Amino acid sequence: MGRKTMISKDVILSTAFRMLVEDGYDSVNIKTLSQKIGCSTQPLVWHFGNMDGLRRELSEYARRIAIEKVTAVSSEGIEGFLQLGVNYIKLAIEEKNLFRYVFMNGCGTYVADGLSAFSLSGDNALITQGVSDALGISQEQAARSVEDLSVYANGLATYIATGVLDITAEEAKERLYFVGKVLFGIK
Repeated sequence: MGRKTMISKDVILSTAFRMLVEDGYDSVNIKTLSQKIGCSTQPLVWHFGNMDGLRRELSEYARRIAIEKVTAVSSEGIEGFLQLGVNYIKLAIEEKNLFRYVFMNGCGTYVADGLSAFSLSGDNALITQGVSDALGISQEQAARSVEDLSVYANGLATYIATGVLDITAEEAKERLYFVGKVLFGIK
């Protein structure tokens, strides 16, 4: 009978994720990860096969957590969309390495099919519909407005994550809400 694996896949992934968030993606490799966990490299190889296998699963794990953080909104329509933008920017402020990895380094972001896929998919479709209903505009016009504000939010978040812009989450929220109100024609 084979030896029982003592280090679970979840422990390995969560440790790799913490390393990514704290020190950036380049800090994660089989050797540093096994040292951080306090084990040999064997459990990592057993669970993931090689570094490519670990990278694939870490990418999905990180993407899933980042998307959960960004999409945690309690409202629909315009307010829900603005919350989504604020969450996106807060991720760039609070977890720069995670933001860079998921949204800037192409780890397989969920908007691979472009901005229209973003504004019309999943929960975002509900937000887009809410914008359409609130403003009395077509679904296409609402989708375009959501896409335009997404570009602005992404620009803010990218500037923050790369150190070009040094502002607080509250300042970022004020900027996003101001542009959102102008874009959506709200007084």
